[in-house]
This record gives sequence, C-alpha cells and structure tokens, in this order.
Amino acid sequence: MNRVFLLGVFSLLIGFTIKAQTKKEKDIEAIKKMCGCFEVTFNFAETFNYSNDSTYIPSETKVDKGLEYTFLIEDEDNKLSIQHLLLVGNPAEPHIVKHWRQDWLYENTHFYMFNHDNKWTYVKKPKNEVIGQWTQKVYQVDDSPRYEGSSSWVHVDGKSYWENTSTAPLPRREYTKRNDYNVTLRGNRHEITSFGWIHDQDNEKVIRINGKEDFTLAKEKGLNSYVKVDDSRCKAGANWWKINAEKWSHVRKKWDQIFAKNENLELKEKVNSEGLFKQLSASEVTNLEQIEGVIDAFVVQE
Repeated sequence: MNRVFLLGVFSLLIGFTIKAQTKKEKDIEAIKKMCGCFEVTFNFAETFNYSNDSTYIPSETKVDKGLEYTFLIEDEDNKLSIQHLLLVGNPAEPHIVKHWRQDWLYENTHFYMFNHDNKWTYVKKPKNEVIGQWTQKVYQVDDSPRYEGSSSWVHVDGKSYWENTSTAPLPRREYTKRNDYNVTLRGNRHEITSFGWIHDQDNEKVIRINGKEDFTLAKEKGLNSYVKVDDSRCKAGANWWKINAEKWSHVRKKWDQIFAKNENLELKEKVNSEGLFKQLSASEVTNLEQIEGVIDAFVVQE
C-alpha cells in the first residue's frame, strides 16, 4: 500500500474528527442558548379526539404567561444540566417556584423510560445506537424522573433543533383535572430562534393497560415560546438559588444513587397524604439524611 494513499486516508480521518468535534461544539452552543431570563408563553390545545364516548369533553385550550429563569448547574464536556425557576406575582418581589430541570447527556446509554402509573422501566441501549446523540432527561419539580429520550441535534439552513418522541406522565394541567388516560406520548422539538427558543410539542393522550394495546384517546398541540429579556429581571431567581442550591444538590445526589441501581423504578404518589415536592420543600428538611428519608419513603420496594 503506497504512502500517498495512506496519507490521504489519514488526512480524511483527521477531517472527519475535526468535523465531529465541530458538530458537538455546535450542539453544546445550542443547548446553552436555552439559558437566561425569558418571558414564556405556554400554549396547549386539544386537536383531535378518538373517544367512543359521545359525552367526551376535551381539555380546554390553555394559554399562560410567565417569567422563567434557566441556568446551568452543571457544565461538563458530556453533561449540561439546566435548572428552571418560575418568577410569579409582583415583579418587584416575585414568588419563586422551583420548576422543571433538563439534563443533556452526550452518547448516554442508560434510560428510565416512563411506563405508566408512576412506573419507569430501566433500559440500556447499545453504544452504536446513540453515537453523536444527546439524551434529554427531564425531571419533575422534586427532581424525580419525568421523561427522557435520545436524538441528534440538527444544524441546517440556519436552524438548530432537536426532536424526539417519548412517553411521559400527565402534565400538571391535566392530572389535576383528568384521569381518563395515564400516558402522554410527547413529540418534543426544541429549536433555537433569533428571540430565544421554542418548545414545540405534538402529544398523544394514551390509555395504557397491561396486556392490552395502547389506545390514543386524543391528540394535543403545544407551543411554548421563550423570549429572552434582560437578566436583571430574573435577579430574584438567581438570589433564591444561592440560598437553596445546597439543599437541592442533596436531593439530586440522592436521586443519582437511586438511578445508579439501573433497575425499574416505581414511586408512590403520596405518603401521609402529601406529595413528594411538598415534603421536600418543608423548611425543616435541609440536610442529606432528612432528604434521603423523605425520598426513600416514596420509592416502592420490590
């Protein structure tokens, strides 16, 4: 094999490596653009229903607005963790609500896929199925699991977006009002825009019963737009996190220990008539030992 040919192959491999590194850097840049202070508009509308019940009542169209502060709590080469906080009420003295969290993991192979009724199935994917992909892991306000999925970020024609379809629990706007379905099949698209970013959703409301085929009760369109504003408007959120960051670091540490078991997970909806977030939010629950006790009480032991 001649030297010229080998040099050509070597140069080609270097070129592919540089291109792959550049792609990953673009991915990271896109993910980080979801951080900042944003005016958010939440839009959800049920579009079609497939119920055989003539008295079926679709969910009302929902439009809400708010101010949301999103910021990195972990920034590593293969992991970015973004915490969301809602600022509600008087802008001069807003009430801070700990909102959802999204972790982005590069070429992750470990998944907790939502099954139904507060149960998650552990799945390990082969490495060749996630090459170049990012897993988005979405967590509840109490940092318990919600949904996750793996796909590639796409950068084309001036657009940067990530798309994935995954099963999830019912959102709060639904489970507080409905119990006629138990799984949301979420079609998620995160796209970076000139004004911030959008979370575009095409969802299905699914009835899942063991031993039976899933039934789609209805479909839903969601469009949440995040319009970037000056960071000073979210200063109260940044200050709140400085005070509460250590506590929620303990919470994440406990969940990490649970996830590291790599086994199916089931959680109780309530313990002593109270949900997990309410118990974790109690002012007297502060240290790791107390937090571990609260969370352990909600984990169903096999």
